[in-house]
Amino acid sequence: MASPATSAALASPHLADASSSNSSSSSSSSTAQAPASSNAPDPSLVPEAILNSPSVDVSASTTFRINAPPTDRAVRIYCDGIYDLFHYGHAKALEQAKKAFPNVHLLVGVCNDRETHKRKGKTVMVDHERYESVRHCKWVDQVIPDAPWIITQAFIDEHQIDYVAHDDIPYAAGDVADVYAFVKAQGRFLPTKRTDGISTSDLITRIVRDYDEYLRRNLNRGVSPRELNIGYFKEKRLRVAQQVMELQTEIKSELAEWKDEWKETVKTWEDKSAGYVKGFVSMFQKGVKLLRIRSPTGSRPTSPSVPQKRRRASDDDGDDRNEGDDMDADENGHEDRQRGRRHADQGEEESDESPIDPPPVLSPPPSNTRQQKQQQQPKQQQQQRPSKRRRQG
Repeated sequence: MASPATSAALASPHLADASSSNSSSSSSSSTAQAPASSNAPDPSLVPEAILNSPSVDVSASTTFRINAPPTDRAVRIYCDGIYDLFHYGHAKALEQAKKAFPNVHLLVGVCNDRETHKRKGKTVMVDHERYESVRHCKWVDQVIPDAPWIITQAFIDEHQIDYVAHDDIPYAAGDVADVYAFVKAQGRFLPTKRTDGISTSDLITRIVRDYDEYLRRNLNRGVSPRELNIGYFKEKRLRVAQQVMELQTEIKSELAEWKDEWKETVKTWEDKSAGYVKGFVSMFQKGVKLLRIRSPTGSRPTSPSVPQKRRRASDDDGDDRNEGDDMDADENGHEDRQRGRRHADQGEEESDESPIDPPPVLSPPPSNTRQQKQQQQPKQQQQQRPSKRRRQG
């Protein structure tokens, strides 16, 4: 249960100082025997419920006092901000505030455009868009539009705020060094951890850095140059740049595909080179076998040149035999012709004596084995190979 002094302090900032002094003195007496750790905050400033909270970011550098939370009702925690281009950094900060205690009612104040543009600058989203963005976050229980830039006591009393959650970095505004100094003095500031690497300013920087690319993107989506606030020549320049970029992308893609195909071809050759070489050797051996000719004896020659020499030698032997046969045939033919003439002369003489005598019967020439062999040999072989004596003549 909250003490009467603490309840009165929530309503009046003057009573808050008295109650804070009483609570600090009581906590000091209860924790006087506990040794302070160099990495832990001062126990006299931070109550045990805050130290045990998984979301509150307290450290040894915490120099302000934090009040103990109420236990008879939901703890009302307030977060404020602009929440332009609502991103996950905003959502994580709200999640930490929601999970600070088991029972939390989270209120989120969003500043309007008039106050924001005057103090910080132009926003991308208008105020009612920012209100709706925050309202659709699942950690938020209540959205307070037109929130004040600097929190006042009247605002705290109106919404019965127990804590204001924000990161511990001092936030300056004009002549004020830290807009949360007033809340820290009352013990109602609840520090949360800031999410690094994401912010609205960072998102706007990305857009400005790639301004031309986003212009081309919107032109391709059908947004008119008037809506983009660009002129005719700017539009044409962006169109040409887009075509050049597409051509470069296409060339790079083709080169990448060719490179991949070349790597695949080299890899395939390396994997199958042994098989390719073996297949080529096998094909070469088959071709050599087709060109080889068996020798007359039936034995396979050792090289293609040997059967050619043997065939030439056999052809020369055949020529010699054919020449001998030709000579024998010439001699036999000459003898037959002389014999025929003698018989013809004798026949003429006898015809004078006896006019009716039968003609003499010529005996067939003697059989010659060489002539038979010559007739059995192909005529084409005789025509292609003239006799050795005729070549010499």
